[in-house]
Amino acid sequence: MSASSVLATGSAPTPPNESARRPLGRGFRTLWSAAVFSNLADGLGRTAVPLVAITLTSDPFVISVLTALAFVPWLLFGLPAGMIVDRLDRRYVMASANVIRGGVALWLAILGASGELALWALFVGTLIFGLGETLFDNATNAVIPGVVARDQLDRANGWIQAAQGTVDNFVAAPIAGVLFSVSLALPLWIGSAGYLVPVVLAVLLPLSAARSVSTAPRSSTDSTSPVSTRSALAHLWGHRYLRAMVVFTSLTGSALSFAQAALVLFFVDTMAVPAAGIGFVTAGIGIGALCGSLLSPRLVARWGRGPVMLAATFTGGVGMLLTGLAPSVWTAVLTFALAACTVSIWNVPWGSLRQQIVPAQMFGRVLGVIRTVTWGLFPVATLLGGLVARVDLRLPFLIGGVVTSLVALAGARLLVTGTRRAGAER
Repeated sequence: MSASSVLATGSAPTPPNESARRPLGRGFRTLWSAAVFSNLADGLGRTAVPLVAITLTSDPFVISVLTALAFVPWLLFGLPAGMIVDRLDRRYVMASANVIRGGVALWLAILGASGELALWALFVGTLIFGLGETLFDNATNAVIPGVVARDQLDRANGWIQAAQGTVDNFVAAPIAGVLFSVSLALPLWIGSAGYLVPVVLAVLLPLSAARSVSTAPRSSTDSTSPVSTRSALAHLWGHRYLRAMVVFTSLTGSALSFAQAALVLFFVDTMAVPAAGIGFVTAGIGIGALCGSLLSPRLVARWGRGPVMLAATFTGGVGMLLTGLAPSVWTAVLTFALAACTVSIWNVPWGSLRQQIVPAQMFGRVLGVIRTVTWGLFPVATLLGGLVARVDLRLPFLIGGVVTSLVALAGARLLVTGTRRAGAER
């Protein structure tokens, strides 16, 4: 059963045990494959760029600038990206985003091979990478309800999260570290080629992935018309639960961004990890992210979205705090893996409930607004974390972890009771 048929008929949801057995379908497999290859290319660049940066500077604040720039496009381009996703064929939006990112990776690889790669080029490249990410991630989230049924959203989002965690951390990051030890530009060369596969797969997605599942005609004055973001802003502002959740995620996300401002330097300098070994450290952390992605749908089915999100946020803060207190690289990896696990657990129900309660025809714009507000604050938090890291590379983890846990406790009623009352539970 397609998502469109469920929304159109309003039929009763499939029992959870039957939903768990029913295949997600060919369309989702194509989408998942595109996400796998896109994350492979992303992971190579995400690991290589900071490794290149620490060969050019050892200043934690400069490294935090590079990290912050990855979120700036969500502040500047999040809303336009949402409009593009709602107005155009989402398959071609995904393909175009990867063409952009592949071109940037190729440009950086050429500069690296010629010995001309400088910090300014890494800054520019990171910004453009982020531009492509706003389009690809927004489109991917908007496509999921078009290729699976409503009662399969948590499972589908769990598989997407698992793909990201597995490929980024277990495949791309170790490979990037090894390739970097051979040649500074090698991971960028391979990453630029890796973006070609998801371009093809995105185009091969079914027609249901092209636009929203709603087929009702709209006039130019319709409140759901994709002409502007006004309807998305009005919907978000008028939805008390979503509005409160945006504030909550802005606070917790900013605290976690603050904590991770100088992550690479923390492991290289404080924990004495060789630069070529960073990818293997990331792979160890990725175990937590993968476990969280696979566990989250089952936890949601057992306990509900609200309680799971509350537990994940609080535990994530504790994990960051313990990372700052870790006496060795092994304990730091374990505690950071715990935090990564909780982030993956959170992402699944948070993504699913938005897909469930936000009107499909304006989903891209609403998601764009949400991420512009939340992710737009992350660069500021990251820069502040970089400044604090100049004092001590452990300090951002300690502060960010404590703040995250306290915000989780303060938002307990919103997450548990508010999610249920808003009809955002499974």
